[in-house]
Amino acid sequence: MSAVGRESEHPHAPRGPARPVLPAPARSRLASAVRDSAVTAALAFGLFLPLIGFETVTNIRNEVTLQTRWPLLFAITAAMGFGRMFYTLTLEPAIRRRALRAAGAPSAWRARAGRLFVPSAIAFIILYPAVVLLLTGASGALKWIDNFGIQILIYVMLGWGLNIVVGLAGLLDLGYVAFYAVGAYSYALLAKTFGLAFWILLPLAGILASFWGILLGFPVLRLRGDYLAIVTLAFGEIIRIVIVNWVDLTNGYAGIGGIPRPTFFGIPFSADDDGFAAVFGLEFSPLHRTIFLYYIILALALLTAYVTVRLRRLPVGRAWEALREDEIACRSLGINTTNTKLTAFAMGAMFAGFAGSFFAARQGFISPESFTFIESATILSIVVLGGMGSQIGVAIAAVVMIGGTEIMRELDFLKDVFGQTFDPTQYRMLLFGFAMVVIMVVRPRGLISTREPSVFLHERKTISAELVKEGRG
Repeated sequence: MSAVGRESEHPHAPRGPARPVLPAPARSRLASAVRDSAVTAALAFGLFLPLIGFETVTNIRNEVTLQTRWPLLFAITAAMGFGRMFYTLTLEPAIRRRALRAAGAPSAWRARAGRLFVPSAIAFIILYPAVVLLLTGASGALKWIDNFGIQILIYVMLGWGLNIVVGLAGLLDLGYVAFYAVGAYSYALLAKTFGLAFWILLPLAGILASFWGILLGFPVLRLRGDYLAIVTLAFGEIIRIVIVNWVDLTNGYAGIGGIPRPTFFGIPFSADDDGFAAVFGLEFSPLHRTIFLYYIILALALLTAYVTVRLRRLPVGRAWEALREDEIACRSLGINTTNTKLTAFAMGAMFAGFAGSFFAARQGFISPESFTFIESATILSIVVLGGMGSQIGVAIAAVVMIGGTEIMRELDFLKDVFGQTFDPTQYRMLLFGFAMVVIMVVRPRGLISTREPSVFLHERKTISAELVKEGRG
């Protein structure tokens, strides 16, 4: 008998409140999300148990004791589980819908926002010191301009330099920090030995780093992929070991101190009568030098971006992109791949040398600990996460990664949640790895995966990501 017939036979049967019934696909997706989150939480608990759950502490008798941190372990495990459930229920369907949707022209508001983003960002970074001074005062501005502004701009410049080698030319370089070290030590040694000024040594450091880039390029002309990565990694370690062991020149692990600082047209930023503050009738403050250094690295970073964009539109830039897409096809077109690779290594190394010389001038002290492999990995991660070949993406990734690491030093309120012994800076690499996983899942081609074509006929046309090696367009 049908359901309508059964209802007609019992017209006065009591009826309860209607129960919401989820459709079958929604129920199965919810069950899958719960199952995945439980598995993820279990794996996270097993992985973080020895890393976070237990902590070795040395007591007053110099004995190593083992302490537990169960609240922190359970909090991280729960966060991983709920994060997996959130991804399964919300992000994964959106990613699938976006993958099925054909690539089309961007919407009007996105195109307008894209046109306004770069001028707005440049205006903000130019006015950044004034904004910080207005919001935090002179006492807090020193930290925000130095630790955030200058530090982020150094990595933005390094990321743009490596973007030439990795993003445009498609050459995986794991030893980029070697050119950074060459620029820093070149400036330090020449400034202390010959007393040359910063503005003279800045181009010299870039030229010397570019020369070492060419030296690296010759042995790897026939290498690609993993072999190229291994050789460049070895080159970076060779430079570091030479710096450590050539004590007569580099002072080894002790480093080089007393490096001369940049001056304002010969006027030093000191408290003397001939210092910057006295000459201009101002009260002496270390903030003057910090603001001056900020605008120096800002000018260097903008110069790097301008030169890179211009080179990309020249024949050498198009040769880099052709080499990245297909080296065999590049050779068949008559492009000299030897010169193409060497120019990519030389240009990338030159900008690293500029950044290294500025780093030495800013710090006043350098040592081999500042040029380890983790620096190369950080710069490469900025390029990959931002989107290889994208200038804007690299800048955004540098702000997120370097600024995020620095902002963790300000999260003291977390001690009230996880205990007074909790140090947020100890978990920066954990969060860094988690951010890489999230970006690679959500945006596998980086934050900015669309590229403007180097050359076009009549109008720019969007090219599907499947037709090019890096990004779209």
